This record gives sequence, structure tokens and C-alpha cells, in this order.
Amino acid sequence: MAVPKRKHSNARTGSRRSHDHKPLIQRTSCAECSTAIPTHVVCPKCGYYNGKIVDETAARKAAKKKR
Repeated sequence: MAVPKRKHSNARTGSRRSHDHKPLIQRTSCAECSTAIPTHVVCPKCGYYNGKIVDETAARKAAKKKR
């Protein structure tokens, strides 16, 4: 079994791990209420997705707030 002769430096270890981070979540604005939401997700504020009502309860809450 191969065994390393010397310890790897912190810089070398950090260079190897530089691509292991989590990617940032892409966000877009909702077309109806302009809230920042992740892509391909129903808007939790107004209930719209791709210009259509998907979540009725969220749409009702948004309509009540507009009154």
C-alpha cells in the first residue's frame, strides 16, 4: 500500500478543494409580484408559475392583500 512520504501543505489541499463549494442559487423575479424566487419554482407569495395560477391558496391571500 502506498503511503505519502510528506504531509501536503494547506495551500495544496485548499487548491484541490477549490471546486467543492456549493453553487449559488439562481434567482429570478416573479412576473406577477416581482418577488425574487429560485428558478423553476412556484412563487410562494402569489402562487403563480409561468404566468398561470398553480397554488390557489397563495393566490387568494395575495388577492386579499390587494383589496
